[in-house]
Amino acid sequence: MSDKRPPSALTIAGSDSGGAAGLEADLRTFLTCGVHGLVAVTAVTVQNTLGVHDRSDIPARIVAGQIEAVAEDMGVDAAKTGMLASAEIIEAVAEACERAGIGGNGATPFVVDPVAASMHGHPLFDDAGLSALRERLLPMATVVTPNLDEVRLLTGIEVTRREQMPDAAVALHALGPRFVLVKSGHLTDDPECVDLLFDGTVFTELPGPRHSTPHTHGAGDAMASALTAGLARGMSMQEAARFGKWYVANAVRHSYPMGAKIGPVSAFWRVADEPGA
Repeated sequence: MSDKRPPSALTIAGSDSGGAAGLEADLRTFLTCGVHGLVAVTAVTVQNTLGVHDRSDIPARIVAGQIEAVAEDMGVDAAKTGMLASAEIIEAVAEACERAGIGGNGATPFVVDPVAASMHGHPLFDDAGLSALRERLLPMATVVTPNLDEVRLLTGIEVTRREQMPDAAVALHALGPRFVLVKSGHLTDDPECVDLLFDGTVFTELPGPRHSTPHTHGAGDAMASALTAGLARGMSMQEAARFGKWYVANAVRHSYPMGAKIGPVSAFWRVADEPGA
């Protein structure tokens, strides 16, 4: 038995009944990256590999209460968001994080993974939710980690080539986050998967292989939560972003079929050679 407290990371996200994405993916990633996972559940979804069939949002005061309860008692070394469901929940999350010293002027790193679009590119927010995300949460973010559909929804910029990513990063940085990490997974014609980190001055490319697999559910969650785990462990932003990129590249490489359609990326590669080993 150890008396040493491990680093902790908080995910503020929805539950995926298929276990591939959402808070389930975050907790799995936290564990395999060496941090204790804390949870504030924002919504419960009814989904499988075919899509999201229904959902029930958690009351905003309960979401805020979860954040405050774990921060006060257990401590949070880094936090991330996933699906926040509504403008009311976004406001509650922002207020609770401010009180807990997460993001903004607080000492605790805050990773905003703006889950504003489904894996098929469909918006998950109404206009009020998108406005709250832009105006309330992004200015608090230590880093924002959008995919290209989310870049379009947040900035109006349609990225179809790698050369357009710097303009998107600049537009996102203007919304207030300290760092921007634009993910390029949706540029399927690009032979590489080169993400872009921007601190307001310097662009840093994060190259990685592009694996030929349809099973990519939860890839964005895995990268953002691995990055969050890196920050919780004391890495710099550049180190944590490279760690997240390394983690998700391996997770996609080891992805597997599950169900009738799009299977999940894997965390098994961090704990065993194969499922059941």
